[in-house]
Amino acid sequence: QNVFNMVVEVPRWTNAKMEIATKDPLNPIKQDVKKGKLRYVANVFPHKGYIWNYGAIPQTWEDPGGKDENTGCCGDNDPIDVCDIGSKVVCSRGEVIQVKVLGTLALIDEGETDWKIIAINTEDPEAGNYNDIDDVRRMKPGYLEATVDWFRRYKVPDGKPENQFAFNGEFKDKDFALSVIKSTHEHWKALIAKKADGGEINCTNLTVSDSPFCCSQECAKATVDAAPPCKAANAIPPEGKSPNPRFFSQNRD
Repeated sequence: QNVFNMVVEVPRWTNAKMEIATKDPLNPIKQDVKKGKLRYVANVFPHKGYIWNYGAIPQTWEDPGGKDENTGCCGDNDPIDVCDIGSKVVCSRGEVIQVKVLGTLALIDEGETDWKIIAINTEDPEAGNYNDIDDVRRMKPGYLEATVDWFRRYKVPDGKPENQFAFNGEFKDKDFALSVIKSTHEHWKALIAKKADGGEINCTNLTVSDSPFCCSQECAKATVDAAPPCKAANAIPPEGKSPNPRFFSQNRD
């Protein structure tokens, strides 16, 4: 079976760098903060924000304590990431959707393995036309190349070098992607059973009854009730007045 749940962290075309906060109780979705400022990804020309619905597959973990046998680099200590490449549906943040896995890309992010699963929302009208990574090449010419370009350059506006990839940036097929998901799920099972060192990861959960981190409904409700109340969102810095330009382009010979 190649259909999995995906938690949407970042809706397509948006810029706020939202992610599952693995160090917080119950792992809410929060905007990443760096040096006291909320993080946004720049618009790397010709792209606007994230070019897919972006999120993660729950119950997976890229273990930082061991080298990935395919990349030779340790995991990035996060759930495995997913790019929903469907074009008809823009999801909401926090939405849980089902996606059909098509392939994967092995990003090496600052020396860590950061798998990107390529998938399509099963509710997308065109989902039936996609069954493997070659279907993306056939149905969306240039889209996979744009995905590599985005991941290679999205940190450059922050003064960081271009990201690298295993397999020379080549996408692996559905079967390979499923093996990666299975492996990261096994790592998660060890983490949630306290058989692996998750460092600062908060494994409090409601659903894994034999986990030493399992908590009661009352405990979970108390955690949610203790969270600060929502306030009005801060305004996004206007174009040209942010310390880093909102758009980034690169001249190519």
